[in-house]
Amino acid sequence: MFALIHKDKNSKARLGRVTTAHGSFDTPAFMTVGTHATVKGLMLKDVQEAGAQIILSNAYHVFLRPGMEIIKKAGGLHKFMGWDKPILTDSGGYQIFSLALFRKMHDHGVEFQSHIDGLKHFLTPEDVIKIQETLGADIMMPLDECVHYPCVKDHARVAMERTIAWAKRSKEAHLKEKGALFGIIQGATYEDLRLDCAKRLVDMDFDGYSIGGVSVGESSNLIYNIIELVTCLLPENKPRYAMGIGYPFDLVEAVDHGVDMFDCVIPTRYGRNGTAFTSTGKIIIRNAPYAEDFRPLDAKCGCYACKNFSRAYLRHLFNAKEMLGLILLSLHNVYFFLDLMRQVRAAIKEDKFSQFKQAFLINYNNQICA
Repeated sequence: MFALIHKDKNSKARLGRVTTAHGSFDTPAFMTVGTHATVKGLMLKDVQEAGAQIILSNAYHVFLRPGMEIIKKAGGLHKFMGWDKPILTDSGGYQIFSLALFRKMHDHGVEFQSHIDGLKHFLTPEDVIKIQETLGADIMMPLDECVHYPCVKDHARVAMERTIAWAKRSKEAHLKEKGALFGIIQGATYEDLRLDCAKRLVDMDFDGYSIGGVSVGESSNLIYNIIELVTCLLPENKPRYAMGIGYPFDLVEAVDHGVDMFDCVIPTRYGRNGTAFTSTGKIIIRNAPYAEDFRPLDAKCGCYACKNFSRAYLRHLFNAKEMLGLILLSLHNVYFFLDLMRQVRAAIKEDKFSQFKQAFLINYNNQICA
């Protein structure tokens, strides 16, 4: 399913293409998140026009609502939500992890209480695979156990061993014709656990490999260290996916370590709250300095919002509590992240990724900018 097209001569950055039953997508790729079978605040045609080749949905959430029977009757998740391109589904391991007070982990599976209606559910790794196969996902994630940061080593080891055992069971339950299955590498911030987990999952020969348990409170440097450590062990002919990483500077850094795929809710979540990402940093559009600022959000951006509206108008929309404001900022952010990946791919193709990274990080200010 993965073709390695080109390796940058001066870094570990890779250019590739993943082929699925619903089409192909280019890597490095940022997957826009459609948790509840929708990208919040946006029509999927606008997401596609912004450059999205694949989106992520969450098996946990659609399992709870609308439920598998409705999805099945609709003919699968693609038809239900009106998206005919690839979909990756997350198993819900992270969402279950976030329900710390409402779930119990067992070797056989996980017991949890729905955040919607309080009903109790029990899912095994095999159940999670069956759910995703029913959804018709192009790429599936097995059930795994994510741990908090910081985490004592004994706890991290138990979670890692359980993740490996569940991965084996998931692979045995997986019908290959139903889509690709990735292994998820856990082990917290402990190098020996991460290496052990990666080696054992590689031996199982998954279709791709995900680096899980990052972006749960660690510093960026710790995340980069984990990524660098793990990617050195992963086969070149399989895609590599860093789960939940979503700040622009983190994406660029992870690409430099050989990561191919990313996802995060940051673009739409920040957009709904009035923060725009630009080539020079973040803008909180509600702030007073933008009241008479008739420039676009980002002069270098080609999105619909930047082509047609000013910062002053967008600020007005937010302060007037008009829904158009959050729609336009969400659309801009999605476009910005997808365009960043387009620029990354172009730089890798020309063996200029290192120069691109340096210029991007110099121009991009992680602080709020005027």
